[in-house]
Amino acid sequence: MTTDTNTTAPRFTVTLAALRKAGACYEGYNKLVRSLQGQPFTEEDEDRNSYIHFKHDAEIPLLDILKSNGLDDAIWTLLCVSGADRDIRLFAVWCARQVEHLMEDQRSKDALDVAERFANGEATEEERAAAWAAARAAARDAARDAAWAAEWAAWGAARAA
Repeated sequence: MTTDTNTTAPRFTVTLAALRKAGACYEGYNKLVRSLQGQPFTEEDEDRNSYIHFKHDAEIPLLDILKSNGLDDAIWTLLCVSGADRDIRLFAVWCARQVEHLMEDQRSKDALDVAERFANGEATEEERAAAWAAARAAARDAARDAAWAAEWAAWGAARAA
């Protein structure tokens, strides 16, 4: 990660070596390499079962990955950014808050508050772990409720047939 205070400078950067070390999928990695080379990503590239060899040690801005590979790969790449844990945690909380209105279980909402406080150094590891466990239980409960609803709907449809 760069620390330039210029707001137009890239904040999050990675290297190809970091992407390989983290186990980037061949297709996404090779698509990025072709973009860096200024070459099209071909069907042959898509079918490769190995990384394209390309000597490139420079930091790659996350925005370049977003442009070449799309949102899913750019978000995955956050796993490879070093020195930005706080910002990445706060970004994750921000993303979750965009759909907070869909959360029906208070445990999930409470977990967002703890995650934000943890990112800012205002919550302990124990609080974070407890919030994670509560949110996981909420997700499990929601999945179980959805499964029961689907089972009852299928049973009702079968009976009506």
